[in-house]
Amino acid sequence: MSRSAPPPAPPPAPASPSIRLTSPHLRRVIGEPPGPLTGFLANLVLGLVARLSRGTREALARFVGGLAYTLGIRRRVALENLALALPERSEAERHAIAQGVYRTMASTALESLADRDRLPPGWEHEETVGQAAWEALQAHVATGKGALLVTAHFGNWEVLGELLILKGVPLNALVRPLKGALNLRIAENRLRSGAGLIYPKGAVQETVEAIHRGESVFMLLDQAIPSKGVFVPFFGRLASTTPAMAIAAQRTQVPAWVVLGVRDGARMRLHVEGPLPPPVPAEGRDVITEHTAQVTAALERIIRQYPEQWMWLHRRWKYPPPPA
Repeated sequence: MSRSAPPPAPPPAPASPSIRLTSPHLRRVIGEPPGPLTGFLANLVLGLVARLSRGTREALARFVGGLAYTLGIRRRVALENLALALPERSEAERHAIAQGVYRTMASTALESLADRDRLPPGWEHEETVGQAAWEALQAHVATGKGALLVTAHFGNWEVLGELLILKGVPLNALVRPLKGALNLRIAENRLRSGAGLIYPKGAVQETVEAIHRGESVFMLLDQAIPSKGVFVPFFGRLASTTPAMAIAAQRTQVPAWVVLGVRDGARMRLHVEGPLPPPVPAEGRDVITEHTAQVTAALERIIRQYPEQWMWLHRRWKYPPPPA
């Protein structure tokens, strides 16, 4: 595998961030801020965590992850998911994967809060898996066109977005409305890294507008949604999945790339697949579902290689498909 060229200087923030820390739009994303006392205590703790050294963060992540697993916090959900998705693995192997998941999630949370050393060491010279796909994405962005980037709750998806911006890909991140001081801090870090935020209500239209401005959109495609989802195979079972990415691809006629950051010790490798051509209307075919299934299959291929890096704590198959 060839090594990526040194990255260009960090690009300016996307033109779209009409969303700022004090704007009502951001309030829709993160909810109302915590009360004065709760906010003070939360910010005190988060401020201390943010200043930890990389080595201290890693040690704390191992401790917190191990403690959460030992206490059984959503452990049953994780093991049930692993049994459904990876029945060929032994019970001991699935328990080991679950323990790795807890460490990954703890590391992701602590890294996402950090004020310094957020990026993995040597990121500017790290090898990319799927070099041809990565070069195709860079060439597409260099034309001034936006791209659709699909990822998952895998590795550290927050730092991955920052890394892509530093590598010259202007981003808008689709976010879900979550409340609390922790989510406020994460939203602040996203904006400081130069990312725009897109709220789920009206997300397809905002995505289309961002693409037309030459900005790429970063979208998580691995969570169950209760309504308006399409059911596509994921580890051999139908899973309710948002069609927003496929609809945006059809409207803009731009391709999609699957981009994940694979942890390798303290380092992180980009794993890129694509381009996946946009759906083309065809009589008698549900091209939106087909395109969503293509992208989901690419996510599954990478997750199968590194199952301890995906968030098995989420009930991915929570919603049953309608009767045939």
